[in-house]
Amino acid sequence: MQAHPLLFLCASESVALCKCKKIPSLGATLSLNVLLVASEALPLAKSGGLGDMVSAYAAALRDAGVDVSILMPAYPSALDSAVDVTHVARMTGLPGGDAKLLRGLMPDTGVPVLLLQMDHLFAREGLYRDPQGRDYLDNLTRFASLSAAAVRIARGVRNVKRPDIVHAHDWHAGLTPLYMRLAGVAAKSVFTIHNLAFQGNHPLAMGGWIGVPPELLAPALSDERSIEFYGLLSMMKAGIVHADRVTTVSERYSREILTPHFGHGMEGVLQAQADKLSGIVNGIDMASWNPATDEFIARPFSVDDTAGKQACKRELQQAFGLTRDPFAPLVAIGSRLTEQKLADVVVRALPSLLEQHPRLQFAILGQGERHLEHALHEQAAAWPGRVGVQIGYDETRAHRLHAGADILLHGSRFEPCGLTQLYAMRYGTIPVASRVGGLADTILDYSTADGRGEDCATGFLFDGETTDDVTHALGRALAAFAQPSAWHALQRNAMSRDSGWNTSTSNYLALYADLVDARPALRDARVRKTPVRARQAAASTGTRGTRRAEDSFGPGAGEMARSA
Repeated sequence: MQAHPLLFLCASESVALCKCKKIPSLGATLSLNVLLVASEALPLAKSGGLGDMVSAYAAALRDAGVDVSILMPAYPSALDSAVDVTHVARMTGLPGGDAKLLRGLMPDTGVPVLLLQMDHLFAREGLYRDPQGRDYLDNLTRFASLSAAAVRIARGVRNVKRPDIVHAHDWHAGLTPLYMRLAGVAAKSVFTIHNLAFQGNHPLAMGGWIGVPPELLAPALSDERSIEFYGLLSMMKAGIVHADRVTTVSERYSREILTPHFGHGMEGVLQAQADKLSGIVNGIDMASWNPATDEFIARPFSVDDTAGKQACKRELQQAFGLTRDPFAPLVAIGSRLTEQKLADVVVRALPSLLEQHPRLQFAILGQGERHLEHALHEQAAAWPGRVGVQIGYDETRAHRLHAGADILLHGSRFEPCGLTQLYAMRYGTIPVASRVGGLADTILDYSTADGRGEDCATGFLFDGETTDDVTHALGRALAAFAQPSAWHALQRNAMSRDSGWNTSTSNYLALYADLVDARPALRDARVRKTPVRARQAAASTGTRGTRRAEDSFGPGAGEMARSA
């Protein structure tokens, strides 16, 4: 049985539908309410860079004067970590069944967060996969429910402000712009591609069960609005085709994905939507990633006094079982251990690198494909005291890795943005990275040939995907490491780089303003930090006394067919 698409998206008659927002006049200050829809946000839930970006960007928007909230699943970790969680509304008949909408605050920034509680879908050990690494079979239902909830909020839920902009992130939220069009909401939609390789593709027959009308499941060549993709339903394509604007997380990546080499089969879809596609590079939370105040590391240091970095290096060597040698070049690898990240190439390159450079050390932190994890453990056993491997990830070890290493090796066959290189540079750890995507946008290559050396360079870029390419690039970095004056200049440049959200937030605000047809005098987007407790108190005051609300369907809606 196919469900009518609007049944998933309509609120009950008791919840008044919003009237169109009055567009600000030219020159007026733009007052925006933005809802960020995402499957994760640090520290409530994180599997990768998506969680970092959503939470840091939300805080930057708030500090720029935007009324921003995050909508995400109420995972057990999110319920444990969020502050001042209260019940807001009940939602019935979402694609995955009934839900509770909760509201709380991010514990570190005080940004409001809306949590969609559906324990039968989200109370699990992994965010997307089971302990054996297999995708959950009901991921379509899980995240279709998240998108449908976002549209309910955009239409109107008691005690929740209607957003002017709904900003959906990656394939998990890709159905949001489609559902918004079906529901005819006044809010505008933005869809950000974080990694085109992961597209949320599912059997086409499931479309009817999540409220997608048949004409949008027809072969793509017959209807340009279709979300059919090589015989499958694509959540990523739904976001790209139906959003008012599409962004990627770096400028170069927005151009790369228009080509077959980086498009993962989606390049034709993107070429057809190229007029609404742009790239805005990610930033990082400069306060959280600050070697001068970092509580996770052995000793603080700064661009003006880097002495503490040696203590951090000793701590890292000890933690990874490496020989304590202050003069040994220590290379960090901190990423997913996958072929995308060239982990297969690194495994093959390690023996020759270690033979060529007798004091070279590697500290490897990450997890990924089992055969690559096993291969790296074998390298650690073969090179005791020089290769240390720890499988897994946590924030404390990540901070210590970047603080203690001299060099970050960050190969990648494609890289939408990358945050690891930004963290490393903040701590004076010089990146050696592939010349792709956001890596090329954020690292200025050290080159003595064209005079772009000590004055402005922040790292080393390389082309290619072979062991020779990796070995040669790391050799360039090691040659500079052997020259203290050149290396210290590189560190100064890297640590002085502004990797915060100021510029990127301004670019997003300009995009939002364009969508609501205004050219406002935007508020200063520079981040203004206020004490977390003060922000939490202010936010809590704003939610005090809210009544329990129910957001339900009309008669008969509960009888509709739902996904298993």
